[in-house]
Amino acid sequence: MERVAKFFRSTVAGPMVAFLLVATMASLATPRFLQPQNLANVSLQVATVAVVSIGATLVILTGGIDLSPGSTVALITCTLAILVKKMGYPLWVGIALCLLLGVILGFINGFFSTYGKIPSFIVTLATMSIYRGLAFLITGGTPIFTVSPQLGPLFYGKFLGIPLPFYYVVILYTVGAIFLRNTIPGRGIYAVGGNESAARLTGIAVNRTRLLAFVLAGLTASIGGVLLTAWLNSGSPNYGQELGLQSIAAAVIGGASLAGGIGSMIATLFGALTVAVVQNGLNLLAVPASWQEITLGIVIVLAVGLDMWRETIGRGVSRLFRQPSAR
Repeated sequence: MERVAKFFRSTVAGPMVAFLLVATMASLATPRFLQPQNLANVSLQVATVAVVSIGATLVILTGGIDLSPGSTVALITCTLAILVKKMGYPLWVGIALCLLLGVILGFINGFFSTYGKIPSFIVTLATMSIYRGLAFLITGGTPIFTVSPQLGPLFYGKFLGIPLPFYYVVILYTVGAIFLRNTIPGRGIYAVGGNESAARLTGIAVNRTRLLAFVLAGLTASIGGVLLTAWLNSGSPNYGQELGLQSIAAAVIGGASLAGGIGSMIATLFGALTVAVVQNGLNLLAVPASWQEITLGIVIVLAVGLDMWRETIGRGVSRLFRQPSAR
């Protein structure tokens, strides 16, 4: 019981409980949810959101916010489609250039948010519009279909019977968790978000740390854009419109504090899974899009509430544990 109490006090408890509750409700609401084919679809659907959420978490940990991932993803899908289909570049060259573009877009966000002293909310609100506008500009507003037959295996391929996106997510989250917990820049991100003044006094380059977070966010958004292009084998300026909100929602459901300094990669993964399961369950129930948005908002509030109350729940479990021993 003491271990149970310790678990409920951990940062992963709230996101995990929220995910299990949502998954249970979805399985009870529709028997199709637990069908192997649908679970495979969920694993594919969560991949893009989960990858983009890594960058969203890094930025939030520094006390910032990034509203532009959805537009970055749209621009990446269009750029990759143009490079490969219209300009004839080899697929891997196109992917490498798109990853570099993602880093540049993230650098732009970070530079103006840190060295430009403009609030990250304002900067990324502006670039959210600019990046999507660029996507419309380079495509003329027309989607580009059938980009490359080589894209399909990148997303739909399997290794040992498991879809490749599963490996992408596991590898990226493992790298993200190690980076945050076991590297100087990663610990610096926590320090800057927790107490900027104290971080400066300890010698941490606050601006460079925040810039790094935005650059990595741009990189993960570009990876998400490549995955989305492979999933749909097309590029469009209309793609990724909800990814910005979904990535922030995944981080917040995962317990990341918008004030900065609190959060973890594993918890964010549970947040991304929760978002994917909610959307999948509502789609299976043929719920209108308007109610899907309302439901997702409610889930975010409940999940954050569970995370905020985890200390209280942990103390309650501890009392239950102590009472029998006192008799």
